Amino acid sequence: MRADPVIMAGALVYYRTHPVDFINHWMDTYDPRNAGKTTPAKMPFIMFERQAEMVEFIMAMLSGEENGLMEKARDMGASWVCCAVSVWLWRFWDGAAVGWGSRKEQLVDKIGDPDSLFEKMRMLIRGIPREFWPEGFNESDHMTYMRIINPKTGATITGEAGDNIGRGGRKLIYFKDEAAHFERPEKIEAALADNTRVQIDISSVNGLGNVFHRRREAGVEWTGGEAHKGVTNVFVMDWRDHPAKDEKWYQARRKKAEADGLLHVFAQEVDRNYAASVDGVIIPNAWIKAAIDAHVKLGFEPTGATIAGLDVADEGGDKNALAARKGAVLEAADDWGEGDTGQTTRKAIGALQGRGAVDLQYDSVGIGAGVKSEANRLASEGHLPVGIKLTPWSAGAGVLFPDKHILRDEHGNPDKASPTNKDFYSNLKAQGWWELRLRFERTYRAVTEGVTYSPDDLISLPSTLPKLRQIEKELGQATASRSTGAMKLVVDKSPPGTRSPNLADAIVMAFWPVITKKQFNLAGMAS
Repeated sequence: MRADPVIMAGALVYYRTHPVDFINHWMDTYDPRNAGKTTPAKMPFIMFERQAEMVEFIMAMLSGEENGLMEKARDMGASWVCCAVSVWLWRFWDGAAVGWGSRKEQLVDKIGDPDSLFEKMRMLIRGIPREFWPEGFNESDHMTYMRIINPKTGATITGEAGDNIGRGGRKLIYFKDEAAHFERPEKIEAALADNTRVQIDISSVNGLGNVFHRRREAGVEWTGGEAHKGVTNVFVMDWRDHPAKDEKWYQARRKKAEADGLLHVFAQEVDRNYAASVDGVIIPNAWIKAAIDAHVKLGFEPTGATIAGLDVADEGGDKNALAARKGAVLEAADDWGEGDTGQTTRKAIGALQGRGAVDLQYDSVGIGAGVKSEANRLASEGHLPVGIKLTPWSAGAGVLFPDKHILRDEHGNPDKASPTNKDFYSNLKAQGWWELRLRFERTYRAVTEGVTYSPDDLISLPSTLPKLRQIEKELGQATASRSTGAMKLVVDKSPPGTRSPNLADAIVMAFWPVITKKQFNLAGMAS
């Protein structure tokens, strides 16, 4: 390239629209933990797949002028990627103004400290061949404290910290690093609202109810292509996305955290569990993780008829959700927001066609009562598929098997010293959630301790489920407490700052089906 100016000119044109290639071809990254090892501390920044997708995510937000949120596990290189994109914008987008903020000034810039964001960007720029530097650029004049300037185009990267974030004028894009840990995030939101059309929040999780968590709950996960309009687009970086991290790495890290008494920190920073420090969580995150591909780990197949759960959306932006299982294996789960109750019923029934005999448990409270009317209409007109039966499932109804004891002894017989279902649970919802907890607990013990159970008493979440991450999050947010009067188990499925876990509710219905004498079949008659 140096020998042929035509090639160099062509490269500049090419890289103007190919940020992933520019980063992979010319930028270096730095990890001091590699010092003294066979892997060098400074090495070419060859992004792994999910990091490259992060670049595409940022570009989609810029193109659509929408806000983005990156929910990440620790040590995924997210800050390095965002710094690299910032440098690319500074070099190739004339007049681009890129803003960076974090909760403390030293995290934004500390000369010579590669843990600070601006020192990362200085290292990236220094590592780029000089032919790619802007015309007239020199370090002493154009790469100062919290400011990097392109003297040719006027593009800038500037930094701010704490409550001053957003005070520095208008920006093309603004990156907020560790956004879940800001002390007064509302002030920052107010300052940034009129200064940029594109905010990118980057953070590990930090509990429930803060601005980062509320924005994540209200957002929509980005799966590629254009940005979702009018909402925060969510990009998730799970530890499994890192090619150097496997189950062995995970278990070793978890074991050390447990030994150090820091399992809740591990759950937040590695498992991205917002409820890690919340008391009374019904289904611990470790149990949910163990259930992923449990049927593969334990060697059993899905058998029997399909049982499905349909959670019908309430008013106010809630979503419908459908979950279907065969035996202990959750085979499908999806949610959607559009449509009235009739449309929801038809969509759910259509999704279950071809599965043979299906028992569809539907949310019959409130607006969900319309499901029965639509099912009756379909049946009377001959449009209800053969084999599909609909059963009403009411969260506030009485418990199933009220006189049975909630526990069994080591031989599988009822433990008469334990309370009965009617004395322990406040309603069907509490019973359904707790029974699901027991399934996860048994599965966890079977996977991690080798305890033998019937597959019918377990649960498996296939890793191929498209919305597995959302399912994990929703299953792990419900909490349990005791009612003030009768001291019965009460479930709070939406703690402060969370959305209704529609997919999880549908899963609860599917795994704790109501058995009634009145079920609606093809003929529209009770069976």
